[in-house]
Amino acid sequence: MKKNFHLVRHPLVQHKLTLMRKKTTSVTEFRALVSEVAMLMAYEVTRNLPMTTESIVTPMERMRAPVLKGEKMVLVPILRAGMGLLDGMLQIFPSARVAHIGIYRDERTLEPVEYYFKASKTLRGRDLILLDPMLATGNSAVAAVDRLKGAQPRSIRFMCLVAAPEGLSCFQKRHPEVAIYAAALDKKLNSRGYILPGLGDAGDRIFGTI
Repeated sequence: MKKNFHLVRHPLVQHKLTLMRKKTTSVTEFRALVSEVAMLMAYEVTRNLPMTTESIVTPMERMRAPVLKGEKMVLVPILRAGMGLLDGMLQIFPSARVAHIGIYRDERTLEPVEYYFKASKTLRGRDLILLDPMLATGNSAVAAVDRLKGAQPRSIRFMCLVAAPEGLSCFQKRHPEVAIYAAALDKKLNSRGYILPGLGDAGDRIFGTI
């Protein structure tokens, strides 16, 4: 397994991913499953966040208790499919900030085209989690990280449901220090840049635009 690539093998994640892969899964079910898997994967993605302690008073006595260190984290969905993962993550981190980056893949060249970016002016020194269900060619994720690095965050993590070997290789050549978390590493890309066996177009299946 490549350095900085983490497969989330939890049985619940794998079971729900199988349900998502099925062609017969409805839009309603697919959308709910994406959110549920995001919540489950959140624990692995944030396992190594820095901690500190603060003084609190329990009903019994005063103590030093562990808390997350630093500023609130920032969740960054890549529009539009990344929005499907956002709700689940916000269930776990309701106080997280949210930035949005709009990138689409040119169907002819398979290259990324950025059309939107909106974030607070306080990304500097924060922990960022980039969200996109698929790591296919890797070009969109690479372009998103290129943009986010300019804001000088403390760290960037990338979370997806399914990755292709080609996308993983592309991403790690450009950003080897960025940790990738995925529920599956699939076989390959087809001639149109879709992951095989994959789960289809995640954005279409989340939003019902099939």
